Amino acid sequence: MSIADNLRLIKQTIPVNVSLVVVSKTQPVGSIMEAYQSGQRIFGENKVQELTSKQTQLPTDIQWHLLGHLQTNKVKYIAPFVSLIHSVDSLKLLKEIDKEALHHNRTIDCLLEFYIAGEETKFGLSWEEAMEILNSAEFTSLKNIRICGVMGMASFTDDEKTIRTEFKVLVHYFNDLKKTFFADKSYFKEISMGMSSDYPIAIQEGATMVRIGTAVFGQRNYL
Repeated sequence: MSIADNLRLIKQTIPVNVSLVVVSKTQPVGSIMEAYQSGQRIFGENKVQELTSKQTQLPTDIQWHLLGHLQTNKVKYIAPFVSLIHSVDSLKLLKEIDKEALHHNRTIDCLLEFYIAGEETKFGLSWEEAMEILNSAEFTSLKNIRICGVMGMASFTDDEKTIRTEFKVLVHYFNDLKKTFFADKSYFKEISMGMSSDYPIAIQEGATMVRIGTAVFGQRNYL
């Protein structure tokens, strides 16, 4: 099926209150344009260099999300235009985003990435690390970032019970953060979880944003 057909079928399975981020990493500009011409406006990339290259070649009304691990020395390249950074996993990174956002007279929306998988992954906050950040005076001083919610990746497994349990953990984190730190912040509303293989489960468990690539484009183009 075509990219347009795939998108149409996926959107039929996603409630209106859930945002679809089409993961375009490794995909050529032409394929992204096919999705764009089908009405898709939110795209996510994992690598800064690939994101900045595509941003210059594609329509300006695209909302670009950064999904992958972000090094502090790369923030400056996306700060002028990025719509949402999903992968904030340290106070150091938040401070750098705040600095670059101020430089461009912007407020940059961010999600706190939590480590929820049972398998080893490189990145993501523990609950204790998140508490340390949010309770710090340094965090309070940041004026050009907005924490809009949380992000997490479930284990790569066919065990639905495991996936569901890990998504429940992320929702629990979101609810606790909302109650404790963001009760009066209407913008704190996003739970980014679920990919091509598990997004229906993520939606059932409370996702407000799903990140889907393979189901839209087919297997990735590793050039």
